[in-house]
Amino acid sequence: VRVVVRVRLGLGLGPSSPLLFLHLPQFFAIFAFSTCGSYSGVFRMSVECKNRTESDLSIEVEFEYPFRLHQEYFDAPTCKESNKERIFLFGDHSSSAEFFVTIGVFAFLYTTAALCIYVFFFEKYKEKNKGPLIDLVVTGVFAFMWLVSSAAWAKGLSDVKKATDPDAVITMIGACKEEENHCREVHDPVMSGLNTSVAFGFINLVLWAGNLWFVFKETSEHVQPSGTATESSSCH
Repeated sequence: VRVVVRVRLGLGLGPSSPLLFLHLPQFFAIFAFSTCGSYSGVFRMSVECKNRTESDLSIEVEFEYPFRLHQEYFDAPTCKESNKERIFLFGDHSSSAEFFVTIGVFAFLYTTAALCIYVFFFEKYKEKNKGPLIDLVVTGVFAFMWLVSSAAWAKGLSDVKKATDPDAVITMIGACKEEENHCREVHDPVMSGLNTSVAFGFINLVLWAGNLWFVFKETSEHVQPSGTATESSSCH
């Protein structure tokens, strides 16, 4: 009895599989840098002096991306006649914010370019395996950069929240150190958009790190050429 066993190994992936996973990082990169880069916030305080005519019950302080808070200031009453004192916020958090936004922009540009190559030049992309290898390296770099930038921006955002806390800013106003004057916060800054940007940053980290596997499957180290046939026979 002669038994012939024919095994075909066909593990090649078409362009449609990677495209699915390239779409996700692209759109989440947009959400990450847009929610951070377009942010502007405001908080309000009131200073009620012993002499009510010298009070200011609606001190408005505005700040925005890239959060160079040491350049943001407001004028507060001194409760001494009509004099005002100019007070600057504390801290420069632009480095972490701009780094985060830059990574998001470049990630979006790269995934857009990669998407075009997958759709229109897939055969060229697979030629000599250079495309998948370059894609693998760049994807790994972006996964690492999302980790670094998201962690840095999370710390930066924590510092921004502390520096723009009305209760903390009130302690910088000279008139509020006098017991006969009454100071309080009127409105806290809305930080939900910035919290969302940090969340999208770590989501991008997960997506890019997960995408490494699908890019790796395109390399010759993992994918064997389709159509390889192996014949084995045995005689009894």
